[in-house]
Amino acid sequence: MAETVVHSVPEEARGQRLDHFLGSRHEDLSRSRIQALIEQGRVRVDGKVVKASRKLRGGEAISVEIPDPVPAEPQPEDLPLRILYEDRDLLVIDKDPGVVVHPAAGVNSGTLVNAILFHVEDLQGIGGEIRPGIVHRLDKDTSGCMVVAKNERALNALQAAFKSRAVEKVYEALAFGDPPSDEWTMDTPFGRHPTDRVRFTSRKPAGPPRRAITHLRVLERFGRACRIEARPVTGRTHQIRVHLAEAGHPLLADEVYGGSIRRKALRDDAVLRRAEEAIGRHALHARVLAFPHPSTGALVRCEARLPEDFLRALSALRAYTAGP
Repeated sequence: MAETVVHSVPEEARGQRLDHFLGSRHEDLSRSRIQALIEQGRVRVDGKVVKASRKLRGGEAISVEIPDPVPAEPQPEDLPLRILYEDRDLLVIDKDPGVVVHPAAGVNSGTLVNAILFHVEDLQGIGGEIRPGIVHRLDKDTSGCMVVAKNERALNALQAAFKSRAVEKVYEALAFGDPPSDEWTMDTPFGRHPTDRVRFTSRKPAGPPRRAITHLRVLERFGRACRIEARPVTGRTHQIRVHLAEAGHPLLADEVYGGSIRRKALRDDAVLRRAEEAIGRHALHARVLAFPHPSTGALVRCEARLPEDFLRALSALRAYTAGP
């Protein structure tokens, strides 16, 4: 259970910064820890989240939520792990849907990192710690190929390959609608949504936008839905989900980006409802990952088979075209 401490700001504290005032009241917490609590929204002044630099007036009520400590390092856990490729420098994982990649706030176990620490014995360490090097991430509900470095040299080389776009990434998606073209490219500005911090957008993003490029191709058409191959050139967070949604073809079961298109389709069509029930998560799978090996330069190419939930949804959609 988190502990909540409430302070009443005395008049003599007028003009002090919020983080300085809390530092004088919480000698057991470092300044960086206090600033982190403020940034996480765990500190409120008169019920409102404010910045660390907020100048106090005196008389305010400050509440500080201090969460229970968690282990400093992820712990090994005997969790299922499908390895598609492994050598002394790296491994490629076929990640299950529903699995978080790395421990974070509120998620301290059951992650891909916990599983790797248990199953992989020759991790050589990153930054002086025995831990896997996370080169890139997949969303919790995205399945498929992910490369992980075993040492710092491999991590740096793989990160450089991703940055220089020397990596081939092929995804499969099930999406709403019937695209007018068999192939098209989304090349847009990209950034965080201006009012919803959970979402990203290519339409007037908050802050300086970055470029996002995705090549898209229709593999199968079902009339009111389709199977799509996506080849992202860049690697922005939620990129494929955003590009398809803003093209009018959100992923099946994508509750974040599905919007009115998804709501209307599900209301009007029992087949689409069955397909969503079959997959139970946004319908995106990282099928292929290919990259130059960090030591030899040779091409490493891995492919993750479509998972069972994806295949069940695909089978439901094919009912459209199965005929009587």
